[in-house]
Amino acid sequence: MLQFADRMNLLQGSEIRELLKLTSRPDIISFAGGMPAPELFPVEAMKEAAIKVLDEQGRAALQYASTEGNPALRQKIADRMKEKNGITTTADHIIVTSGSQQGLDFSARVFLNKGDVVLMESPSYLGAINAFKACEPTFIEVPTDNDGMIMEELEKILATTDNVKMIYVIPDFQNPTGRTWPLERRQKFMELINQFKIPVIEDNPYGELRFENENMPSLKSLDTKDLVIFLGTFSKILAPGYRLGWVCASEEILGKYNFIKQGADLQSSTIAQLEVNTYLDMYPLDNHVKKIKDVYIKRRDCMLNAMDEYFPKDHVSWTHPDGGLFTWVILPEYMDAKVLASQCLEKKVAYVPGGSFFPNGGHENTFRMNYSCMPEDKIREGVQRIAEVIKANLK
Repeated sequence: MLQFADRMNLLQGSEIRELLKLTSRPDIISFAGGMPAPELFPVEAMKEAAIKVLDEQGRAALQYASTEGNPALRQKIADRMKEKNGITTTADHIIVTSGSQQGLDFSARVFLNKGDVVLMESPSYLGAINAFKACEPTFIEVPTDNDGMIMEELEKILATTDNVKMIYVIPDFQNPTGRTWPLERRQKFMELINQFKIPVIEDNPYGELRFENENMPSLKSLDTKDLVIFLGTFSKILAPGYRLGWVCASEEILGKYNFIKQGADLQSSTIAQLEVNTYLDMYPLDNHVKKIKDVYIKRRDCMLNAMDEYFPKDHVSWTHPDGGLFTWVILPEYMDAKVLASQCLEKKVAYVPGGSFFPNGGHENTFRMNYSCMPEDKIREGVQRIAEVIKANLK
């Protein structure tokens, strides 16, 4: 009989990935994935960029390259982080990763030993939870409200908990809740981080997808002690198929990520980096991001309006995100969103049950809805079908 490493007992298939197998059928209205709208991918523009790369840099594009990533692309990332996130940095402080998911995996391997404590928002991103589990940490969930992580609760935990090695947060349009931290919480958070000197993983896949209200400064832009590691990605603002993300951190920290990446995959795809870099030379990315946001805001409004119309508001609540891809639904405590999800699939509509977004389990009366990947007529129809299932299960 095969003998696997003990850590394999801790890992399970992503509930989202399993659901996506069921929801890939065209007859299913799916709010389950966190996928961008494929009809918005710049296919023709990327085709031009790909041809240009192969015509002008073909041999380099098909060759190995540096672990850190393409220098020109890293400089463009640094410039964009300054413009969009208020982060003053350089290409030397950026390493290109195979999607920001790889940045999460590396973060755990850089900072966590077995039994170390990692703090996360409650709930938090399922992909991060699964990435961290392989290092066998102890998860402590920091309570949240509609403005994100509650700083008083974080301070209590930091003051009374030994061996906290890392804090993971998504301050902008959080996955799964869609919540965004206000400025005061960001400032208080950084005060606590500086006081307790804990490394922070700031995951920012959705930050550019703001539909309304003011941009908030990133935590990294408020970081005066090089404690924040910023994760970014092209997946939500260009196309996820390129699997290009990045880590921005201090030289000392980034060196550790570089060592891990050398052992993991040597480098991210040379040709993907060159194609994206060439696209950015040829076309204004801001124009493409605006096109995405113009569609997503309509789909968000459609979903929220449909929920307001069809959901039983005396029994169910949900978040109102200012951007990003998700809203979060809270059912009566006696309901199990997994049970309801099976009933919804019978009506050919899908969402992701919320229990998996809590590192220590529980909260089965919650679920996540994605609005980016369905047209408005299907959003209304899907919400109406879910509402019928909820109403049928009310006591």
